[in-house]
Amino acid sequence: MKINFKVKLHNFDWLVTIIILLLATFGLFFIHSTTTNTQICFSKYFYKQLFGLIFGLFIYLFFYFKKLVSLRRLGYVGFIITLALLIFTIIKGSVGMGAQRWINLGIIKFQPSELAKLFFPAFLVYYLYENGKEPVFKNIFPLLIIFSICLILILKQPDLGTAILVGLGGLILFAYAGLSHKFFISMFFLSIITAPICWKFLKPYQKKRIEIFLGGGSQHKERYQIEQAKIAIGSGNLWGKGYTQGTQNRLSFLPEKRTDFIFAIICEELGFIGALIILFLYLILFIYQLLLIGKMSSWYDQLLALGLITPLIGSTIINIAMTTQLAPVVGIPLPFISYGITNLWISLAAMGWINNIIAHQK
Repeated sequence: MKINFKVKLHNFDWLVTIIILLLATFGLFFIHSTTTNTQICFSKYFYKQLFGLIFGLFIYLFFYFKKLVSLRRLGYVGFIITLALLIFTIIKGSVGMGAQRWINLGIIKFQPSELAKLFFPAFLVYYLYENGKEPVFKNIFPLLIIFSICLILILKQPDLGTAILVGLGGLILFAYAGLSHKFFISMFFLSIITAPICWKFLKPYQKKRIEIFLGGGSQHKERYQIEQAKIAIGSGNLWGKGYTQGTQNRLSFLPEKRTDFIFAIICEELGFIGALIILFLYLILFIYQLLLIGKMSSWYDQLLALGLITPLIGSTIINIAMTTQLAPVVGIPLPFISYGITNLWISLAAMGWINNIIAHQK
C-alpha cells in the first residue's frame, strides 16, 4: 500500500487539479457576487458552496487514491443504489420549482439523478468486464434495458437536463463498446417517427422552452430570462462592468443567476476577456484529458474514463449554449462554477476517478 501511495503521489496531475481549483474559485467569487447585497456580505449560498468545495476536495482525493478495482465494484453497487434512490425520490422526494428531484438531508438537498452520471459508466464497464464484450449485443442488451429504466426514472421527476446528459453519455459508451451502427440508425429514424408522440408527453414548461428557442413568447413573460441573459452578456463589452457591478446582477433582473445562468453574470462583470479565460480553462482541461484517455492501453479503462468525462463536457457545452441562446434552456449547471453542492461533488469525484485511471496507466 505504501508503494502504491507513493507512486500515485508521484503521478498526481497538478495541471488538472489547478485548473479545477481555478474554475471552482471563479464559481465561489460569482456565487458571492450574485447573492451578496447591502445587508448580507457573505450569503448562505456562498458558505454552502465553500463547504461543498472543501469537502469535495476530499472526495476528489478519495477517488484518486482508491484502488481502481474497488472503485469499479463501488460504481457497480452505487448504480444499483442510485436506481433505488431515484424510485424513492419519485415517491417521497423534496419538491422545488415544480420538480421532485431532491432528497432533503437537512443541511443540503441531495439530487440522486446526479449519481447516474458517475456510476452508470462504472456499472457498464464492470458488467462487460465480468461477462466479456463478445458477443456484443447479447451482453449489451440487458444494459440497454437498465439504462432505459434509469432514464425514465430521471424524466419522471422531471429532470430533462440530467436525462439529456446521462442519455448522451450512455449512447457514446454503447457506441464505443461496439453496439452496431444499425441500432443507432434505427433509433434515429424511430425518434423522428415518434417525435409527435414524445411532444405530447413533455411538460408544458418544457414545450414552452422549445417554443421560446424557436422565437416564440413575449419579451416580458416567456422570453424574459433569455432576454435578460442577452443584455447581461452584451453589456459586458470587452472588460466588463467590474466585479459585483453588473446591472442585471445587482438589480436582480436575471433569474437563476447563481445557478444555470452564472456564465451570463461572468460575461457582464468580466466582459469578453473574462468569458474567454473561462472557456480557455475548460478547453485545456477537456482536450488534455481526452488526449490522455486516447493513449490508454486498457480498453476497459478507456471506456470508463470516456464515460466519466462525457457528462462534464456535455454540461459545459449545453450550459454555455443555452446561456448564449444557441440551445433551448434546460436545467444544466456549469461544472465547478454554478451553485449546487451535489453537482460539484459528482464533478470532482469524476475528475478524481479519471486522474486515477490515467495515473494507473502511467
